[in-house]
Amino acid sequence: MSRTIHLALHPYGVGGPGQHGLWKDPRVAKNASIDINYYIRQAQAAEHALFDALFIVDSQYINATYPAHYLNRLEPLTLLSAVATHTRHIGLVGTASSTYNSPFNLARRFASLDHISGGRAGWNVVTSFDTGASRNFGLEEHLDYATRYSRALEFVRVARGLWDSYEDDAFPADVERDLFLDPAKLHRLDHEGEHFKVAGPLNLSRSPQGQPVIFQAGVSEEGRDLAARVAEGIYAPGGSLEQAREYYADIKRRTAAHGRDPEHIKIFIHGGPVVAATDEAARRREREIFEEDNDFDRNLALLGRSFGAYDFSVHDLDAPFPDVAHLAEKGGRTGAAKIIARARAEDLTLRQVAESLSEFRRSPFVGAPETVADAIEQWFEAGAFDGINLAFRTDDELGLFVDGVVPILQKRGLFRTEYTADTLRGNLGLPVPVNRWTRERSLVTD
Repeated sequence: MSRTIHLALHPYGVGGPGQHGLWKDPRVAKNASIDINYYIRQAQAAEHALFDALFIVDSQYINATYPAHYLNRLEPLTLLSAVATHTRHIGLVGTASSTYNSPFNLARRFASLDHISGGRAGWNVVTSFDTGASRNFGLEEHLDYATRYSRALEFVRVARGLWDSYEDDAFPADVERDLFLDPAKLHRLDHEGEHFKVAGPLNLSRSPQGQPVIFQAGVSEEGRDLAARVAEGIYAPGGSLEQAREYYADIKRRTAAHGRDPEHIKIFIHGGPVVAATDEAARRREREIFEEDNDFDRNLALLGRSFGAYDFSVHDLDAPFPDVAHLAEKGGRTGAAKIIARARAEDLTLRQVAESLSEFRRSPFVGAPETVADAIEQWFEAGAFDGINLAFRTDDELGLFVDGVVPILQKRGLFRTEYTADTLRGNLGLPVPVNRWTRERSLVTD
């Protein structure tokens, strides 16, 4: 089989959106989200299992209703730099906002992580839908949807330009010739665009993988288009098998339409497998997890995130769902639009909407190891994903997947039995970008 599955690990810490009760589990340290040793252990376990990457999410706004993990967690690039020194092969993907960062500063930070890790850095580009973040950066209002995505596209292009400041052989460090830097191989960017004006050059050479890998999580039209233009890895929304297949085919189609090789973009769906000795035991545990996390007040607060951290508790729970469509444009527009459409179509109250978002939904990746492996193989061969971004509540549950499911996938030829590269690009099967200045010189020479 030419295609093989890619696996990434997304640590929950003390519980993100939807895992409201995780912090109460006696197996979870109450300081897990700020304990670097927790992340190092998670990364090393994933690396032992030959996973492709460790994925760290982030946001830059909270209030007291936010999930436990969001209230007290480490900054992703600082965290991943520490993890890099305790791992050798696993990729290190951090989330950072293109709305609330500057290209030069962020490009330098990711390039630094790329060097520290020996070429294992990835950037998950987000545009931020938490409207309250604007006030943490001196702005009265959050940027609208179109502006955020336009800025994101230009931001990535500027970052990539800065990462090309030095050609690969820019530093001969030739003592006999008294030549540390070949000045002809250092290039200013001199970018002037709609959102940014950046001179450059970046004061950091290219890493073994050329540039950090760009990840994105586009769901809306703008998000999907941005992903097809610039992303090399995507965190897909998942859903049913048919929804996952539709998204996968759409992104691959859009990628080709932009003149890119569809094989050079790897699509990961979210997966929270529950593995046990038997299918019955796993399904029982899945239901227990739902009951542990089913907190109405927290679910109501979580509903507000799609509408700019709006406080729905001010409304009558048993009245019709309030008219808050105007809040979606500067929040999570796509998710908010779906919520509003369903509420109107089914004439739902606010209470019913909040409850519907926390309905028990059976996962396809639950069961004995063989059952879970079968489901993963079915989805993979059906063209629903290139990889799975895995999340486990505890170290024990990660261990059950690693010890039970991974060997079956390996036996079937669906997953690697050893790392084939030292870089994230290499393990994902992505090409090393040719430095733009080197490419231009070669075209002139030809």
